Amino acid sequence: MELTDTHTLPVPQQQAWEALNDTEILRACIPGCESIEADGENAYAVAMTASVGPVKARFKGRMNLTDVDAPHTYTIVFEGQGGAAGFGKGTAKVNLEPGDDADSTVLTYNANAQVGGKLAQIGSRLVDGAARKIAGEFFKRFSAQLQGAPEVQDSEASVDSVESVDEDPPADAEKKGKKSWTAWISKS
Repeated sequence: MELTDTHTLPVPQQQAWEALNDTEILRACIPGCESIEADGENAYAVAMTASVGPVKARFKGRMNLTDVDAPHTYTIVFEGQGGAAGFGKGTAKVNLEPGDDADSTVLTYNANAQVGGKLAQIGSRLVDGAARKIAGEFFKRFSAQLQGAPEVQDSEASVDSVESVDEDPPADAEKKGKKSWTAWISKS
């Protein structure tokens, strides 16, 4: 699987670099992340829960930063085990460049990953889709963190959608609903 994407971050390059190396910010931004702890120089132990299609598992793994050229680039080498769910391993090359103005940074990444076990059996489409969804959610949360916004919770999104559903339906829609219900009862 290969993922490549570019994001414009709302902060200068040095600030983006520091945030990408702050384990508390990363823990808050990575969906399902339970912990990131330093485990040597440029090495981290990571624990997270992830769902890929019907497979949900808790993964434990390591992340090493190599080819570090602060504040421009590094390569993340990662591997994780999810028990019976399988494993994931790969690399991600991350580049930071100054944006169009002094207060923005362009982040580009190219990730290559391999999965095995049940994860490999469910198909590359589901795995690719889940990886893209996790990456998208990460950058949404990361941008919010950089802007100082409060952490976005999944429950907030569902509350918003419930509020929009609770609006009063049009009067004729209610009549249609009663007609259908009445017709169904009379057929029984």
